Amino acid sequence: MVGRIGRRKFIVYGSVAAGTSILLKACGSPPDSASTGDTGGDAPVEQSSSTTSSSGDTIKVGILHSLSGTMAISEKSVVESTQLAIDQINASGGVLGKQIEAIVEDGASDWPTFAEKARKLIDQDQVVVVFGCWTSASRKAVLPVFEEKDHMLWYPVQYEGQECSKNIFYTGAAPNQQIEPSVDWLLTEKGTDFFLVGSDYVFPRTANNIIKEQLAASGGTTVGEDYLPLGNTEVTPIITKIRQALPNGGVIYNTLNGDSNVAFFKQMQGAGLTPDKYPVMSVSIAEEEVQAIGVEYLKGQYAAWNYFMTVENPANEKFVADFKAKYGADRVTNDPMEAGYIAVNIWKQAVETAGTADDLEAVRNAAYGQTFEAPEGPVMMNKSHHLSKWVRIGEVREDGLFEIVNATPDAISPLPWNQFVAETKGFACDWADKAKGGKHKI
Repeated sequence: MVGRIGRRKFIVYGSVAAGTSILLKACGSPPDSASTGDTGGDAPVEQSSSTTSSSGDTIKVGILHSLSGTMAISEKSVVESTQLAIDQINASGGVLGKQIEAIVEDGASDWPTFAEKARKLIDQDQVVVVFGCWTSASRKAVLPVFEEKDHMLWYPVQYEGQECSKNIFYTGAAPNQQIEPSVDWLLTEKGTDFFLVGSDYVFPRTANNIIKEQLAASGGTTVGEDYLPLGNTEVTPIITKIRQALPNGGVIYNTLNGDSNVAFFKQMQGAGLTPDKYPVMSVSIAEEEVQAIGVEYLKGQYAAWNYFMTVENPANEKFVADFKAKYGADRVTNDPMEAGYIAVNIWKQAVETAGTADDLEAVRNAAYGQTFEAPEGPVMMNKSHHLSKWVRIGEVREDGLFEIVNATPDAISPLPWNQFVAETKGFACDWADKAKGGKHKI
C-alpha cells in the first residue's frame, strides 16, 4: 500500500487564502522584484503589446527547449510530449477550427540563446504562445522578453517558486508541491542530517535556501552544501565532502541538473555510498534520466515528482500508450513531459473559452479555473498562474521505473511565494485581481 502524507501536512502544503484557493489552481541570477512580476499590490506596469497572428489557416505556437548541450538529455522528451498533445488536438479538429502549427527552436542549453530565440518566435514568427524552458536560468533569461512584449510562456518544469509573472503559466510544481513534502518524508523515514548538492544556478540555490529554512523549523540539520557549474562532471570533491560530513550515513538532497547527474551517481556507487546508508532524493531525475544514466547506478534511490509513469488511472494509461505508439514501444514518460502535455491542453481549452488565440489577455483570463484530467490526476489552473498538483515520492526499481512509496490523496494548491522564507512568508499572488497582482499580503 502506498504511504500517504498525513492530513496535517496536506493542510500545510495546500493552505492558501480563501481568495486564492483552487476550490473555485543569465544563469544563476537570483530572483528579484524586477523579474518576478511583483506589483507589490499596485496596478501592473503598462507594457507594450506584442503582435500575434492566427489569421491564416493555422495557429502558430512556439516550442523552445534545449535540443543540444548539457540539458538536451532532459528537454528533448518534453518537446516530444508537447508535439504529441498538438498532434492529438489537430487530429480532433484543431483549435477554433484551425490546425496548430508548431515552430521549434533550440535553446542549446545557453541562456542568452533562449532569450534570442524567444524574441525571434514572438517578433518574426508571430506565435500566439510559447511552450518551453527547463532550467530556471533559461526561464529567467526569457522572462524580460515576455514581459516587455506582454506575451505568454507556458513553463513545464518544477521550480524554486519565488516568482509569479503575469506572462508565465507554470504547469510544474512549486516547492510546496514537491520539495517541501519530500523533505518532510525524508525527516520521518530516512534521517535528520542532510547534505545538499546542486548545480550552480538559481533553482538549486533557491531550493536549498528553502530546504535549510524548513530543516531548521522541523528539527533537521544541514551538515553540508556544495555546487557544480551546470554540466560539470568533476564530482569527486563533492563525494569527498559528503563522506566527511556524513561518515555514518545520512540524507543527500540532489538538485543537480543535466549531465552532472551521470557522473554523480556513478561515482557515488563507486565510492560505496549506497542507498541503504546514503539515500539520495532527486528532483530532476525522472524515468528518462534513469535510462540515460543506468538503472544499476540508481536502483533504490528516490525522486519527488507529481507524476510517475507508474501512476494507475485511465488518463495515464492512454498517455503512455499514445506516447509509445508515436515514439517507440521502449520509450518512457516522465513528469516534465506530462507537464508539457498538460500545458498545451489547458492552453487549448482557454483559447476555446476565450473564443480567440490572438487576444492574450482574454486567453489569460479564460485559463483561470480550467480543469484537465491529467495523467497525474485531475488538475486545475489557479489565479496565480500555477496548477494544483499531486505529490508523489518514488523509489527506482529494477526495471528503471519508480515504485510510488508515498502520495497525497488529492491535488495540492500552489504556493508560489514560499512560507518558510521570512521575506515571502504571508504573501500570495492573484492575477485575476489587478489590485493584488504578482505579490500581495495575505
